Amino acid sequence: MPELPFDVSRRRLLIVACFVALLLFLGSKLLARPQPSAGLAPPVAPPTETAAAPAVVVVDVVGAVRRAGLYRLQQGARIADAVARAGGATAKADLALVNLAAPLADGEQVVVPKRGAVTSPAAPSAAGPAGVASSGPVHLSTATLEQLDSLPGIGPVTAQKILDYRQKHGAYTSVDELDAVPGIGPARLEQLKDLVAP
Repeated sequence: MPELPFDVSRRRLLIVACFVALLLFLGSKLLARPQPSAGLAPPVAPPTETAAAPAVVVVDVVGAVRRAGLYRLQQGARIADAVARAGGATAKADLALVNLAAPLADGEQVVVPKRGAVTSPAAPSAAGPAGVASSGPVHLSTATLEQLDSLPGIGPVTAQKILDYRQKHGAYTSVDELDAVPGIGPARLEQLKDLVAP
């Protein structure tokens, strides 16, 4: 009889030891599994949320468009996008005088001239009330090759260099950027300052 309790307790002890070993094994597996996924989850969410906020530019669209006014567009938008946001050009618009592919700059005014109003900025005296395109300075960010070529001291080659610079670097933000265009030095820049605008 004295051996029976000893055998029972030995058996129990063996069962308890196996059970504890099994619990430790399963616990280590469960604890080891969530750590890699928990470490990967936080870095993934914040970058996608912060990268989703695009920069915005505000432009003033005037002239021969359906709804002239101020419009907010995403950074990198083109003049064609601004004209489209303004309801598109009217039937009287002369889109051949507008560089629709030019990139927009914040604070820029996009002028869509009426057909027959003024065809060349070299003839400002011909500009009537509808000739908004040539009544002011030539805008470097939207001017065509012909408009730039009509400026004093700027020929077709230099006008093309101004357009190439705009294509490579985006819309002009200052008239002083012309100094970076090959063929335009300080003297030429001083001559053009009153005739052009960014």
